[in-house]
Amino acid sequence: MVKFYITTTIPYANAPPHIGHALEFVQADIIARWNRINGNDVFFLTGTDEHGTKIYQTAKRANVPTQKFVDMNVKSFKELLKLLNISNDGFIRTTDKKNHWPGVLEIWKKLEKKGDIYKKKYSGYYCSGCERFVTEKDLEGGKCPNHPTLDIEEITEENYFFKLSKYSSKIKKLIETDKLEIYPKKWKNNFLGLIKESGLLDTSFSRDIKHLPWGIPVPGDEKQVMYVWCDALTNYLTGVGYPDKKYTKFWPADVHLVGKDMLRFHTGIWPGMLLSAELPLPKKVIVHGFLTINGAKMSKSTGNIVDPIAISRKYGADAIRYFFARNFVFGEDGDFSENSLVERYNTELANELGNLLSRSLTMIEKYANKAVPKGTFNKKLDSLAKKTLKNVEKNMKNSEFHIALNNIWDFIAEVNKYIQDNKPWEKPKNLDEILYSVAESLRIISYLTYAFIPESSEEIAKQLGIKDVSKQIKPGTKVKKGEILFKKIEYSAEDPFSDLDLKVVEIKSVEEIKGADKLLKLKLNDRQIVAGIKKYYSKEDLLGKKIIIVANLKPAKLCGELSQGMLLAAEKKGNVELIFTNAKVGEDVIAENIDKKAKKEITIEDFMKIKIKTDNEGNVIYNKSKLKAGKEFLKVNLKNAQVH
Repeated sequence: MVKFYITTTIPYANAPPHIGHALEFVQADIIARWNRINGNDVFFLTGTDEHGTKIYQTAKRANVPTQKFVDMNVKSFKELLKLLNISNDGFIRTTDKKNHWPGVLEIWKKLEKKGDIYKKKYSGYYCSGCERFVTEKDLEGGKCPNHPTLDIEEITEENYFFKLSKYSSKIKKLIETDKLEIYPKKWKNNFLGLIKESGLLDTSFSRDIKHLPWGIPVPGDEKQVMYVWCDALTNYLTGVGYPDKKYTKFWPADVHLVGKDMLRFHTGIWPGMLLSAELPLPKKVIVHGFLTINGAKMSKSTGNIVDPIAISRKYGADAIRYFFARNFVFGEDGDFSENSLVERYNTELANELGNLLSRSLTMIEKYANKAVPKGTFNKKLDSLAKKTLKNVEKNMKNSEFHIALNNIWDFIAEVNKYIQDNKPWEKPKNLDEILYSVAESLRIISYLTYAFIPESSEEIAKQLGIKDVSKQIKPGTKVKKGEILFKKIEYSAEDPFSDLDLKVVEIKSVEEIKGADKLLKLKLNDRQIVAGIKKYYSKEDLLGKKIIIVANLKPAKLCGELSQGMLLAAEKKGNVELIFTNAKVGEDVIAENIDKKAKKEITIEDFMKIKIKTDNEGNVIYNKSKLKAGKEFLKVNLKNAQVH
């Protein structure tokens, strides 16, 4: 049995979990479960980072003891892990004095003995959101790029530093040769570019206790508290028993799974610490992207957030897990939309997989006395199953979850087609072969889907009457059809804005309409629109410009000309201003926190009920949510105007 050790980053316990934490937990669990079902000895570690300035200050403002404050948030993280059916073997907390602190103190002493810890006076720009010092060249408009709403503190104090620069060249070579592998490759190139630009700089390893009284004391200096990196990063060792020798069973880590904002710390500071301590380096760091919500950046200030605990309770673990794996390309940013989740669930899980299980077991119960008949596995399905397994193994090796599921669902489609083509309900001569082939296919599907939707996978196996999904199903196995595997979800966005299909279009030509004083006929990419803007814009003002239209407005005839939609314009006291944009043609226009449905035509009356306007800065808004096309927020000069 081969050992396999995988970790997530440990979320910062200054607040309850957000949906991005759920994504990382699920991705790591998929990898862990895939390795387990393939016979590896897996240890899957997660946990919480519970020290640092932000936690201390937030607890102080809330008038709650710091330990009690982090305990409350840790409870929420553990609840989320349970709701998502995450199979972690360990959960490490950096406030754990028994299991975590001894290993951190040991690492500090090793680095100090090597001569890689030194003390110096330092002035720098500190971001409490990142819990790190940010170089002046990395600031954007005087703000940290990751936390633009927080003020940067300029701090001068005497701290301990780690000689990371000493290991910069060696780390670069290890990454270049893939002895420390970074995946996907673009993140390897990203980090190597960072090293090439400035090298790895020595990093602050402590804070003065006057500024941060919450953390692990520096050995031999009670006036200093360990800074986040030596404390938090060492969890990957302490989580498997370090400094006790039992840690060697699983160390080095086979995979560190991290977000793209954590890349430089896990492939820079952490390898430097391990080289200094003369400990083996992790084998691989795999990097995932960020989440947007309904096409917009997550933001508490705009309300564009999703509570992962609430959404997991609402839809269940497998629905969330499947959506993350199916919709996200590993290493890239992806969008979370409740509407898209429901659509995936109803179409693929309920219609395709759920119906396959239900109809197959119904036929076995009806035509084979509730037992898998004696038969041979259809050669075509057998060949396809082997090909699918081979492809999925390759996909999983490369963390290509979405492609793995594409391959699995292609197989599911073929099994459904096999049933349809062979019509077992007509009781053909090869009925036993058909029913056996369907049962064996379901066994294979249960095996292939286990890492992604474990609860449903186990239910398939249970209804098939088998415990070991890795072995071919035996004739005579008793089946027992259970409840519907995936009950369809009825979901409709309550907000009428979700029915709007707003699109970016380009004006290709402008024509006057005979006998119409106010109207112009605009030829667009794929349609024409008649608009009453002749008084406000000349042909030259419009030609080649990109505007926003209501693309799903019911067509109408104006002065005998067909108008296929309606353009958006701001209007106030007789002044009219079209909403121009630089976004790409065809780009959807969305509101920051509203799902887009737009499956039906709407009338002009429907549209007029949707109150779009501009605010006192000219932003185009709906119910306090800004409208955006691609990455560009829509804006005009007319302030506090109506948009129609």
